[in-house]
Amino acid sequence: MKSLNRREFMKGSIASAATFTAFSQGKIHGANEKVIMGVMGLGGRGTYLAEKFAQRPDVEIAYLSDTNTRRFARAREAVEEAQNKRPKMVQDFRKILEDRNVDVLINATPDHWHGLGTILACQAGKDVFVEKPLAHNIWEGRKMVEAARKYKRVVQVGMQSRSAAYVKKARQYINSGKLGDIYLVRIFNMMRHSMQKDTPNRPVPEGFDYDMWCGPAPKLPYNPSRRWLNQWEYSCGPIPGDAIHQLDLARYLLDDIPYPKTVSHAGGVNALRDGRETPDTQLVTFEYGRLTLLLEAALWTPYMKKTPGNIRDSDRFPNWSFSSTKVEISGTEGFMHFSRHGGGWQAFDANGELTRSEYGRQGDKEHQDNFIDCIRTRKKPNADVEIGHRSVLLCHMANISYRVGNQKLEFDPKTESFTNCEQANKYLKRKYRKPWVVPDNV
Repeated sequence: MKSLNRREFMKGSIASAATFTAFSQGKIHGANEKVIMGVMGLGGRGTYLAEKFAQRPDVEIAYLSDTNTRRFARAREAVEEAQNKRPKMVQDFRKILEDRNVDVLINATPDHWHGLGTILACQAGKDVFVEKPLAHNIWEGRKMVEAARKYKRVVQVGMQSRSAAYVKKARQYINSGKLGDIYLVRIFNMMRHSMQKDTPNRPVPEGFDYDMWCGPAPKLPYNPSRRWLNQWEYSCGPIPGDAIHQLDLARYLLDDIPYPKTVSHAGGVNALRDGRETPDTQLVTFEYGRLTLLLEAALWTPYMKKTPGNIRDSDRFPNWSFSSTKVEISGTEGFMHFSRHGGGWQAFDANGELTRSEYGRQGDKEHQDNFIDCIRTRKKPNADVEIGHRSVLLCHMANISYRVGNQKLEFDPKTESFTNCEQANKYLKRKYRKPWVVPDNV
């Protein structure tokens, strides 16, 4: 079979994705064979992942890609030092997909590129490590699942605490029945963000392919002060982008509870009135019959702190009262404080007496280990794409409730849509900017 023609691929863009299906089965990796990777998105998280995977003896980072060439130097230096081999630097990630020697795409882009970047990689026969939150919208997330299954790809979502040992022990403790029946779980994501600046639009800097950066989203005038996390076109919002970890862990601790029956949102843009669209205050109730999940989140609470790094991987616990990213599990016989990304957990009985403590360690390495193992065995990873979809779906449901005036919405899991508000269903899917369109049939 002839190799993929670059000009035809570039011209056909998404339409030519069907050409990739010829390569969709990938290859079987021997125990001593290196996994070849390319990285899409060289912000802080993308550079971190590139460096960590490059440090592994069973991985080679062959490509680094970003629409902004000003990000190349730092990532290239980190990877070259880690693996003693210089990766290729490309501004267009599709060059990675064209290379049949590449096994994996690491997708560490903003939210609006998670879906299409992952789908194209699956169609090209690449396994994918995609950062959280999985998708920009509910429909897109389902299409990512469909693509992973159709092309038999391993897709791991960057919800790394699922691979941490202390998290598994917490789930086992809850399943032992020592907390009794669980009827209430409170999820916190409280912190302080700064206001975004009000500056005029400016010309696109040299070396930045802004058109490709916008990709599936509208091409708004370039403004360096506009934070993509604060805009619906590019993001689920800064709260969901962080709280997704706790929401996912709450689902995990309760044996991956399925879809909620209803969602109710309260809050909005209350404190940070700087032109942002996404809320700075989100108080959300998810009802699962007799179980209720409460999300309490804000971006203006300086007294709430994330677990410090020197505690996350130590034999110490967070200051639970002012822990900004904790989960509280309330049962009929006991109670649990739980910390994400290390920090551990503590359980108490009905009298408030401490019954069990477990120190935490972060799960990044274990999550990466699991991904590599699944590439070789073709098993589903710890944070499989379907898991990522069902967890971020909670964020989308909350946002949609807010966008329709904080209405209480009823959800149908079979259709992944709302049954009591047609206006809400308009937010299940975005409008895509040609040629960067996610097709109905992936």
